[in-house]
Amino acid sequence: MMMKRFFCSIKSNKKDTAKTGTGILTKSLLAAFVPICFSPAAFSIGIEDVVDGGNDYAWEKVEIPGTVCSDGSQYKFWVHDAPSNNLLILFEGGGACWDYESCSGALGILGAANPNGLPDDYITQFKARFVSPLVNGADPGLPFRPKSPIATNGWDVVYMPYCTGDVHTGNMVRTYEDPTGANPPITFRHMGYHNTIEALDWLAARFPSINKLLVTGFSAGGVASAAGYYFAKRTLNPTAGYMLNDSGPLFPAPNASFKSRQLHDTIRVAWGLDDVLSTLPASFDINDFGSATAMVSIEFPNDQLAYTAYSSDFNFSRFSYERFFPGSTQADILDMWREDQANLVGEMDQRANFSYHIPWQRPINDSHCSTIITFVGSHVCPSIRKKRWYEYFEFPFTQSWKCPEGLDSMEAFLDRWIDGNEVIRDIEPENNYNNEDPGMQIISGPINDAL
Repeated sequence: MMMKRFFCSIKSNKKDTAKTGTGILTKSLLAAFVPICFSPAAFSIGIEDVVDGGNDYAWEKVEIPGTVCSDGSQYKFWVHDAPSNNLLILFEGGGACWDYESCSGALGILGAANPNGLPDDYITQFKARFVSPLVNGADPGLPFRPKSPIATNGWDVVYMPYCTGDVHTGNMVRTYEDPTGANPPITFRHMGYHNTIEALDWLAARFPSINKLLVTGFSAGGVASAAGYYFAKRTLNPTAGYMLNDSGPLFPAPNASFKSRQLHDTIRVAWGLDDVLSTLPASFDINDFGSATAMVSIEFPNDQLAYTAYSSDFNFSRFSYERFFPGSTQADILDMWREDQANLVGEMDQRANFSYHIPWQRPINDSHCSTIITFVGSHVCPSIRKKRWYEYFEFPFTQSWKCPEGLDSMEAFLDRWIDGNEVIRDIEPENNYNNEDPGMQIISGPINDAL
């Protein structure tokens, strides 16, 4: 995720408010907000000027000897002591890699984050500061939309950066040869599991008494939240445990007929996962990574477990299928994603303590991750439908979709799930609400420029 700049000024005169799918926005924002663009030399605005969401915590940097990034440099994670009896652990996302093309960076977005390690000021950079409302304890403010506290406000926080290309679970040092022979081989340390276990042991000593523990992550970090929850819960032994996987699904794939099986077989070898997965209890089937859903539910029946992701995610889905099904179109890839996600939902439906919050789409980050940057557009409306003819006079007039009842925002989901210990199962059907939402049209551009 790289920081970019955009060069527009946005002006408005009125402060009348109207509720829309993006939350509280002004009527003038929706009806009369006009982006007035200037040359870069004249004026510039960064995402930090639009999104009031970044944290300014007094972070403590932790470096444990023997923990490493992929290039062999020191691994680092950061701790914010609120203080509180509740602890949030967030595993950062940022792609994955398993061969020369992906680990060398030749594939661009379909590669792994931070291949050159982590600078000492990483926690103050854009990604760590702005990416997670869960970490920051608030859904960020946007123009004419106030910043609002969420369920994790005031918690102790652990930020686990990502620099090993293995969704924080690998246990192998690999040498990848350039298939063209033009470049020297690269040595890549897929040591995410070792880093995670060392960090958990350190945290157990630092936080000996934890009331609520939430293990979460987005994208690759979402996979880590599901794959690593067993180790986190056993090591930290909180009074109450919560796991939220944002857009890093371990889809069921018991045999080769399942679309995610090729990815699972590939990373199993590349990252040396057998040594890691063999330490999990018998409720996990090492030949089906998707059995992690059943495993965490069976092992921790009193914990609250949850999954969230968009049905139109065109980021993680590319990692899952694009290189394994050459020639696939975007429609083909999304069809495979939705088929696999339906299988995952079927598995979660069998588990009494599994919740899910699955919106359809939003024009931010290719509909990838519903808990990053802002919760705007991460709502779920199971009853969403096209407006009837007489409803086209309802504001906003450009919106042809309507949620007549049952709208569940991400912040409301978190309140009910964490504070109320409710099991919530919401899926949104196909719709174009977010694409038509005028507020979303205003904010999606600068946010996407920053991602």
